[in-house]
Amino acid sequence: MSSTPVSPDPSTDHPAFADLGLRPELLAALAALGYEEPTPIQREAIPPLLDGRDLLGQAATGTGKTAAFALPLLQRMPDDRTGDPLALVLVPTRELAVQVSEAFHRYGKDLGARVLPIYGGQPIGRQLRALDIGVDVVVATPGRALDHIARGTLRLGNIAAVVLDEADEMLDMGFAEDIDAILEHAPEQRQTVLFSATMPGRIDGMARAHLSDPVRILIAREQAVAGEAPRVRQSAYLVSRAHKPAALGRVLDVESPTAAIVFCRSREEVDRLTETMNGRGYRAEALHGGMSQEQRDRVMGRLRSGTADLLVATDVAARGLDVEQLSHVVNYDVPSAPESYVHRIGRVGRAGREGVAITLAEPREHRMLKTIERVTGQRIMIDKIPTVADLRTRRLELTQAALRESLLEDDLDPFRVIVETLSDEFDLMEVALAAVKLSHEATLPGSDDAEEEIPQVAVRSPREGRETRDGRPGYEGRGERRPARPRASGTTQVFIGLGRRAGVRPQDLVGAITGETGIRGRDIGSIEIADRFSLVEVPNSVADEVIAGLRGSTIKGRKATVRRDRDDSR
Repeated sequence: MSSTPVSPDPSTDHPAFADLGLRPELLAALAALGYEEPTPIQREAIPPLLDGRDLLGQAATGTGKTAAFALPLLQRMPDDRTGDPLALVLVPTRELAVQVSEAFHRYGKDLGARVLPIYGGQPIGRQLRALDIGVDVVVATPGRALDHIARGTLRLGNIAAVVLDEADEMLDMGFAEDIDAILEHAPEQRQTVLFSATMPGRIDGMARAHLSDPVRILIAREQAVAGEAPRVRQSAYLVSRAHKPAALGRVLDVESPTAAIVFCRSREEVDRLTETMNGRGYRAEALHGGMSQEQRDRVMGRLRSGTADLLVATDVAARGLDVEQLSHVVNYDVPSAPESYVHRIGRVGRAGREGVAITLAEPREHRMLKTIERVTGQRIMIDKIPTVADLRTRRLELTQAALRESLLEDDLDPFRVIVETLSDEFDLMEVALAAVKLSHEATLPGSDDAEEEIPQVAVRSPREGRETRDGRPGYEGRGERRPARPRASGTTQVFIGLGRRAGVRPQDLVGAITGETGIRGRDIGSIEIADRFSLVEVPNSVADEVIAGLRGSTIKGRKATVRRDRDDSR
């Protein structure tokens, strides 16, 4: 593979879109959309794609990857097009399929490009009719694409190019076999393009299997200019699990986001937290895989229209989202892998917009933040949870800002008679104070006096426990001695002799336990994954059943030692 690492350099004269050799129809569409110059990924990817080269590109979300592959595909479309598609774009989610399809429509409208998004949750009859009439570009999720191929309604015989967008996310969602099967139906002499925000080993394996002598482009993360704030401000708060809901509300009260996404690990946690945040006065909506497509569409519509300002979601449900007014992303739990963190914070700071990424970490998760810092090369500041005094000060600042805006912008004459009448009886300053108090209480419901201080958690000194090589507080040497960690009452900690080196993820353990026993995922407690083993908390009443079930099964295709944790007797 050829390698072309690129770092954006503000001092370099960047070419315009016209310098890339794009046809007039595309240039006119870009000008109408207000695009002034190509982004780094577009600048580096468009020329080799116009030459027909295969390409492996790595760039963070929000950097303009869609235009980087859409413009060359539209440029190379022949004038005498048949009914069968000429290009296939595979994406991980329905939301991203719609976004990519809309982008193709905007760029190729003067070329008469026929673009069809194909995804689950949409009536298949509409898709069948469109395919029968004829399309030029199909943007599809792998499962629905494979379904149409099996039906014979999606014919790939004339496909000249295949794009795998957000390839790492598709692999994380288990689409590897579907992608292999789809590419087997595409002509060997095709152009194949793979874009990914991260580049794990599995992506390299896919590139070797399906790309021919590709150009490899790495767009380095844009560094903040000296003296300027970074585009995404990243911070974390250490907080115990019991105080997490209160800490989330406190942080959001102080941050005052325009709109925010809060990421949770499970559907059950999404539903519980959504109810909690609505109880605190937020307009919160849940989004997870247990909802129908119609329900998810309604939720996204409310978020985009401003009817809702807080989206509580799982990773799978929120993949591919691009909400313009989104200002904050919150990790309610530390992501289990640095790649997940990258994708989550990629929801903000897009297209030049500034954003904030906040993580609520339990004390035992502090070392995982260090791992994320090493992988991403970016600093995550550990902040103190805002106190009641901080919250009171922030609320007063917001009230002052609202009053200032009203004084500058609003027509206040209709209320003059009230002030003049009251000023005959009271001092004008007292009238103003009473008005400010009413305004403050009306716009910011909830009493500051009802707030309780949230305990601050100190970062544990390294002397209190040795660290494993991945930076987690953990076991010492081969004896695997581990500092004691508080365990939820009524639970047993189960030791499983497979960990990160075997590719084990929390969802693998949950799936194995629920598949081999009668317990539900919501009954499983804390999960801790180290390099060579994992620890899972389960209710005492089902511990023996879980151990017996896992001993008779495989995890990630491997048998594992399963027993009660030796330290569980403490």
